[in-house]
Amino acid sequence: MARGREHLATTLKKPEDRLDVFPTFMKVAGKRVIVVGHGAEAAAKVRLLGETNARIVVVSKSVEPDLKDAIDLFQAEHLAEEFRPGHLNGAALVFSAREDWDLDTAVVGAARIMGVPVNAVDKPELCDFYTGALVNRAPIAVAITSTGVGPVLSRHIRARIEAMLPRATGELARLGESFRDAATRMIGDGALRRAFWARFFSGAVAANLYAGRRDAARSEAQRLLNGMAEEAGFVWLVGAGPGAEDLLTLRAQRLLQEADVIVHDALVPAPVVAMGRRDAERISVGKRKGAHSVPQSEICELLSDLGRKGLKVVRLKAGDPMIFGRAAEEMEALRKAGVGFEIVPGVTAAFAAAASAQIPLTLRGVASNLVFATGHNARSETLPDWADLALKGATVAVYMGRTVAAAVAERLMQAGLGAGTPVAVIENAAHADERQFAGSLSDLAILSDREEIDGPVLIVIGEAVGHAALDKAEPLAPKRALRIAAA
Repeated sequence: MARGREHLATTLKKPEDRLDVFPTFMKVAGKRVIVVGHGAEAAAKVRLLGETNARIVVVSKSVEPDLKDAIDLFQAEHLAEEFRPGHLNGAALVFSAREDWDLDTAVVGAARIMGVPVNAVDKPELCDFYTGALVNRAPIAVAITSTGVGPVLSRHIRARIEAMLPRATGELARLGESFRDAATRMIGDGALRRAFWARFFSGAVAANLYAGRRDAARSEAQRLLNGMAEEAGFVWLVGAGPGAEDLLTLRAQRLLQEADVIVHDALVPAPVVAMGRRDAERISVGKRKGAHSVPQSEICELLSDLGRKGLKVVRLKAGDPMIFGRAAEEMEALRKAGVGFEIVPGVTAAFAAAASAQIPLTLRGVASNLVFATGHNARSETLPDWADLALKGATVAVYMGRTVAAAVAERLMQAGLGAGTPVAVIENAAHADERQFAGSLSDLAILSDREEIDGPVLIVIGEAVGHAALDKAEPLAPKRALRIAAA
């Protein structure tokens, strides 16, 4: 008993940290919900109630066009008469949106006499209940309230939840409902049943449903229930973006929270890896130029083995997995292993660099093509293949090209591209320590000699670079810039 009291004392919140409301959801399907009002505020409540199966009744002698549209859209009943207490007979809820203190007070007083919970719009001191900002994934619902003190903040929070919660969440819930009786019948042990549902809602069943594979999701659910096989593993090839945590996609954030294992590259910053589930295993397979810690073949084998073991795996790659991320080799390995996978795109370095330096990668009348290139091919040969495209006015974004910058510049100039063609170099794009350099194609040769530029660089070449906001960028060839200034 002493231990229990001690635990209670440590969890008891201070009065200011406790809620003045008790969150609950009212059953309104088929029941009358009254909205008293004539204008925009009443229309907003009708639209909110239109997310439910309530019988919506609007009471107002006249209505404005916005409210009339809402009434028609949601097939609400309109009583074109002045409000009287008798309108509340049999009502489950009432909203007063008369936009007048005395008129709203009259509705509130009548509702309390009739025993009907009432909400006076924008008058929290008169309300019996608050309406939360609603996220509808029927039958799943999420409501956020600020208890009347910050409705705009509630809407901002709602927008974030809307983006994070997959549209198919409700469909997943309904699929679970269809298996509930069978699961209760077939899995007698409560702990095992909880484990079943945990795997149902976060494993291969959910992954397939969110990917639009409904039949596969139902098959996985049946396999899981029957105990015919362990839950199938699944691998997500996830783009971590250029490094900034807030450039990670919402889907990537959600998957990091669901993964059993996170297999990540060296270029993925530690704070992004740390966004994963606390108890997830983290495996570094970091590859940097000249220091490949894990061969690609071993990475492919690792992903296949983890998937075959029934684990949920996030393969976290810098940038976008489909752009110089060796995703093709990993996808092929997973296909051969019979492991399901999905691609989650990320912001690639070229887009992050262009955004930071305000480089228009395409520009009408200047550059209508965009080339993503790498400094080497599979045999570590400097690539000239895209030189012709550069000559035709394309903007070229060169990844992993610092050590071969001189060779790239030489090849391009030999092909006929002007030595004065504008060039931008972005080091550590979208990181806190990002640096920008500007110059011309003839300056690019000096890049490999600048040992202080040791982070990942993205080189952008083309006339469109001349239209960038690079006035504060460092000169790519500082000594040359000083000579020009002296002259």
